[in-house]
Amino acid sequence: MNVESTSLPGVVIVHSPVYGDSRGFFTETFHEERFAALGLATHFVQDNQSRSTKGVLRGLHFQLEEPQGKLVRVVSGSIFDVAVDIRRSSPNFGKWVAITLTAGDGRQVWIPECFAHGFLVLSDTADVVYKCTTLYRAESNCCIRWNDPDIGIEWPLEPGQVPSLSEKDQAAPTMNAAALFE
Repeated sequence: MNVESTSLPGVVIVHSPVYGDSRGFFTETFHEERFAALGLATHFVQDNQSRSTKGVLRGLHFQLEEPQGKLVRVVSGSIFDVAVDIRRSSPNFGKWVAITLTAGDGRQVWIPECFAHGFLVLSDTADVVYKCTTLYRAESNCCIRWNDPDIGIEWPLEPGQVPSLSEKDQAAPTMNAAALFE
């Protein structure tokens, strides 16, 4: 198991060896001692799974009170996974990084607390699993606009394609209008 830095400090790709043969494959997705040795979170209190169809965009989500760190992986399909630094005092405020995650590739993304997270489904369907460092709090759940020009995420959409969004994500404020971390 090892980590790969991204262009956004704190967001890392966790690589786990994948052992495959004619029967399928095996990979270890979490090992407390190995994660600790790599400087990653080892205390998770909630696991979540979502299933979405092609063109669904979920995000950009974060929890303002009791922010969540997330360890994200794909168990079926493929996604374009995005993290945005939303700490106003950070030198990387408003910067983003994206990683394409595909089931069985042995890669996960660690998204630290105080970052917004979202993803676009690239395959016909995708199952996304993520471990969280704090419990979900509906009253604290926030989002910012997926296509905020001040962030400028380059989503891999076909020309004229509009992603499928929840009502909440459709009504999300821009980053500069949202309550964020200082």
